[in-house]
Amino acid sequence: MNITLIGMSGAGKTLVGKELSKNMKYKFIDIDETIEKKYDLKLQKLIEKIGKKQFLNLEERAVLEIGKTDNLVISPGGSVVYSEKAMNFLKTISKIVFLDAPLNDIKSRISDFSTRGIVGLEDGLEKLFNERLQLYKKYADITIKVPKKFNMKIIIKNIIKNL
Repeated sequence: MNITLIGMSGAGKTLVGKELSKNMKYKFIDIDETIEKKYDLKLQKLIEKIGKKQFLNLEERAVLEIGKTDNLVISPGGSVVYSEKAMNFLKTISKIVFLDAPLNDIKSRISDFSTRGIVGLEDGLEKLFNERLQLYKKYADITIKVPKKFNMKIIIKNIIKNL
């Protein structure tokens, strides 16, 4: 079994993913980090260089390249939900856990959105949040509320309990 964490940038996918993988003795894969290493560019620079559509294709390919393996905690970028192909693949190999953090909490966790490498931010964070929220809910097997007072132990416990 694998676990895929989805949610907005700032919801805690990487932090929770690393801790969850240690707890379960699984390998952790951060798709954004994989893309940055492969292209030797930060996500924002890569998006600026190749454009939104091309970046989404790279993200989809990076997810599909995971292959059919077990004992992974996967943290894709928040925009992965725009790829039905990637999400259907992730659904076949993993349980999808949506880390549901309120917009105001996300705003308070990220100091500079312009350098974060977020696809679709040009229309504003609130519009992007509302657009993606529907997709996160659509693909989620499990939804975990991420409170403002981020308590890693409780979040991990809730994920494991709901698997």
